[in-house]
Amino acid sequence: MFDRAANRQQLKCMTVIDEYTRECHSILVDGRIRFGKVVQELSRLVSLHGAPDHLRSDNGLEFVATAVIRRLTENAIETAYFDPGKPCQNGADESFNGKFRDECLNMEWFRSRNEARVVIEVWRQGYNHHRPHSSLNYLTPNESINQLPKAASEGAVLN
Repeated sequence: MFDRAANRQQLKCMTVIDEYTRECHSILVDGRIRFGKVVQELSRLVSLHGAPDHLRSDNGLEFVATAVIRRLTENAIETAYFDPGKPCQNGADESFNGKFRDECLNMEWFRSRNEARVVIEVWRQGYNHHRPHSSLNYLTPNESINQLPKAASEGAVLN
């Protein structure tokens, strides 16, 4: 997702959500997100949450780079790319991104990229801990996770 700060800095946001629990694991905010940052963020998330069975993403250059594929293979993570222009193949992330756009990006006026990182992280925490979801029987993602047995996530979505 893209936005722009008041100081004209471009904001690119890479969102990572769990399709099953709807938890947003990460929203990486930068001016550009290249494959090195994708690999770094994936490594951080795997160390925190464990490796998902699969990772669904578009087939943008930053997601199909050799280094990204190597890291996924090392962690036995299957890829599930969706076709360009086919949002129905990525419903969980499209739904999340719509909420993120409506409830955060459209409601805030970021003075800088650093301010955007802070505000977006506060929104992400609120989304996970305070915002109930109809698809989770009106539980928050955090409440839903606490009711699950200690098992690995079904899959993550990277966008």
